[in-house]
Order: sequence, then structure tokens, then C-alpha cells
Amino acid sequence: MARMRLVRSLAVVAMLAPGVNAMAANTDPDWPCIQRKVPQLSLGQIWNGPELPPAAKDLSKDPGISALVEEVAARRIPIAEAQKKIKDFAASLPAEQLAPKMAMLVQGMFDHMDAERSHVISGISRYAHKQLEMAAALRKEASDVDALRAKPDADPNEIERRTEQLKFATRIFNERVQSLTYVCEVPTIIEQRLYQLSKAVSETLAAKK
Repeated sequence: MARMRLVRSLAVVAMLAPGVNAMAANTDPDWPCIQRKVPQLSLGQIWNGPELPPAAKDLSKDPGISALVEEVAARRIPIAEAQKKIKDFAASLPAEQLAPKMAMLVQGMFDHMDAERSHVISGISRYAHKQLEMAAALRKEASDVDALRAKPDADPNEIERRTEQLKFATRIFNERVQSLTYVCEVPTIIEQRLYQLSKAVSETLAAKK
């Protein structure tokens, strides 16, 4: 029975290993996700308000906006709470500062969250490459254990030890596959959050007209 469970586990590895990236509609061989790989966003994907002036990039000159960007970008903060922080910040501004400060906020959120998203995407590719290496090692070890088991003079204790090691390594591999399913959603989660935060800015500007 234990042998059959191990065979079934290794069958899963055999299916996943050659094609951890097979689901991807991409040319990147290291991309394992169903979601299409878009390494970087464009501002137009998340902002439909007025064109941002060059001065919007001078985020370092405004520590208050830099701090707000860090705060609202954090996914641990519920999106409704983050949107309220943006609107409260806008309400605290003098009328003549509203447009330039909001432009700076949008640019800051975009730069910060697009960089975060790109970092996650790079991590996913490295993770997937590691999975391919692990799967190849598991297939080789499974073949070696089968060859050992076929020897008439094989040490039963050695067979048992390596079989248990193989089962443990296969379980770790499968747990990593399951974790990857969640990790693959993170770039989309960041993109959606960025869009919702930018929408809060555009709604605030529209309400002031």
C-alpha cells in the first residue's frame, strides 16, 4: 500500500515536472502561472485621469506623500481603508495643492507598486525554475530506488530509508506546487489594488470640480 501511494505521488511529479510551465500562455520557459505574464504595467492601464505632469515624479520632495504611498500600497490594509486615507488626505489639502499633490500620489503609487509587482514576478520565475530542478532530482531518485529494489542482494533497510526520503521530498515538492497557485495571483492582486487606489484619486478630483 505504501508503495502504491509513493507511485501515485511520483506520477503527479512526473506530470508536473516536465511542464510546470506548460499552463502558461507565454514564451517565457520559467513562467508557471495560468495568468499571462506582463512584466511591467503602463500608467494608462490604471489611470484614466488627466495627464500627469513631469513634476509628479518628484516624490522625494514630499515626505508626506511618500509615507502615504507606502501606507496605502501595503496589502495588509483593507482597500476601503486605503481609499479613505487617500480621500482624507485630499480633503486636508488647500485647493491650489490638490491637483499637483494628487498627481504626485498617483505617480508614486504606480512607481512603488509596479516595482513591487515586478519583484514578485521575478521571484515566481526563480521559484518555478527551482521546482523544475527539484522535479528532475525526484525523477532520478525514483528511478534509482526502483533499480535498487530490483537487485536481488539489495539491503532492505537501505531501500526503506531511501523510499522514506523520496516520499518526504515528494511531499515538499507538492506543497510547493500548491503554494505557487497562490503566489501566481499576487501580481494580479497588486495590479487590481493599484487600479482601485488610482480610481479613488480620480473620484476625489472629479468631486472637487
